[in-house]
Amino acid sequence: MEEAAAHRVHRPIVGAMILITGSLTARPETYDALETLSLAHVHRSRLEPGCLSHAVHRDVENPLRLVFIEQWADQAAVDAHFAVPEAGEFVTQAMELCDGSPTLKVYEVAPGG
Repeated sequence: MEEAAAHRVHRPIVGAMILITGSLTARPETYDALETLSLAHVHRSRLEPGCLSHAVHRDVENPLRLVFIEQWADQAAVDAHFAVPEAGEFVTQAMELCDGSPTLKVYEVAPGG
């Protein structure tokens, strides 16, 4: 145990990372379109400054549900992401394909070792 602790990398505390989780549930007839739209959104978002990770996954318990996991360098990067016109267009188009309301949770992750 002591050996593992000795090899731990300590990074300087810079600020909190932002973690976002969300989900959308498609109707059976709209799943393919929602998946295609979601992948395009994820691929575009990954190119934005401050995006550390942006992924979409299919829920194995509900195959019509897509789950998003995003990591952003800071709140400024998140604010810039939500201000991008394409992000708003994604939300508008996705809502037309959804069955029910989406979920979205934003977490501030404190730096730690």
